[in-house]
Amino acid sequence: MPPVLDRVPTQDKVVFLAYDEDIEGDPRFVDMVRELRLPVSVFLTADGAGPKGADAARLRAAGAGVQNHALGHFVLRGRSYGEQRAEICGQRDRLTARPGPGPRLLRPPHGVYDRTTLRAAADCGVSAVILWRPVPQPYGAGTALHPGDIVRPRGTGRRLASPTAETARLLRRIQASGFTVARLEDYL
Repeated sequence: MPPVLDRVPTQDKVVFLAYDEDIEGDPRFVDMVRELRLPVSVFLTADGAGPKGADAARLRAAGAGVQNHALGHFVLRGRSYGEQRAEICGQRDRLTARPGPGPRLLRPPHGVYDRTTLRAAADCGVSAVILWRPVPQPYGAGTALHPGDIVRPRGTGRRLASPTAETARLLRRIQASGFTVARLEDYL
């Protein structure tokens, strides 16, 4: 079974940025990733990969790691092994058919999974199931970033008005905390 991670065990002062579907719809975000050489991981559904995989290709060309978020964006937990395997392997196959490395990480939609999800993920070649840690607020208890945190910028995906602006705010916060952003795929 692949491990389920919301933090990568490391002493390096790094954090990892992970995004879900619809992030690729903001062309300024793709430009930001390319211009800053920002090591981000983007977990795409079939819809998020765009027509004929064009969005996934643009993100890869900009330097983003493109990973598996299953074909659809529905909860996998509680579904049959066959349904979960079809969702996970189906998206793997879609992403592998495009130029660039195939996905080896899975973020289950909504962060919800069960043992069947883990078994199906293993059978689809997934090396780790990726969750995330909430981005700490600037003030109050529990505000510190920790080495190896996998963070998902608040409100990414369908709820984020400006992925570029939210990422810029988060990058300032990461830098002010003495951390840098690293490529998740390089640590797993």
